[in-house]
Amino acid sequence: MVSLDLVEAERWYAPAAVVEDTPERLFERRWALSLLEHVMEKLRAEFTATGKADLFAAISVFLNVGSGEVRYDEVARQLGVSGGALRMAVHRMRSKYRELLRAEIAATVSTPEQTDEEIRFLLATLSE
Repeated sequence: MVSLDLVEAERWYAPAAVVEDTPERLFERRWALSLLEHVMEKLRAEFTATGKADLFAAISVFLNVGSGEVRYDEVARQLGVSGGALRMAVHRMRSKYRELLRAEIAATVSTPEQTDEEIRFLLATLSE
């Protein structure tokens, strides 16, 4: 048996229904978003395993490109750390995210060159 969550499926594809796109492009975009969600969950699990779930919750917003409305100073003050310490934590989190993403993609291809190609494809898919 396969369980279908129709509400979840609707949430995934409703925005895409407005844009006229091919089924292949919709699939590729959903694949890319699913991959990013999976990597984010792995990153969250790593932070949680080391007792840093609260830190992850506070700084994961800085992984988003459009996180300009969240200021480092405010988050640093909330966490009780310096701005420099927060920037270093965010830098480390971003590096770990890239590492996990690369490893996830590398597990699906045969060569390192294909990993780089797949990353370029992922970025192109998400930028469309």
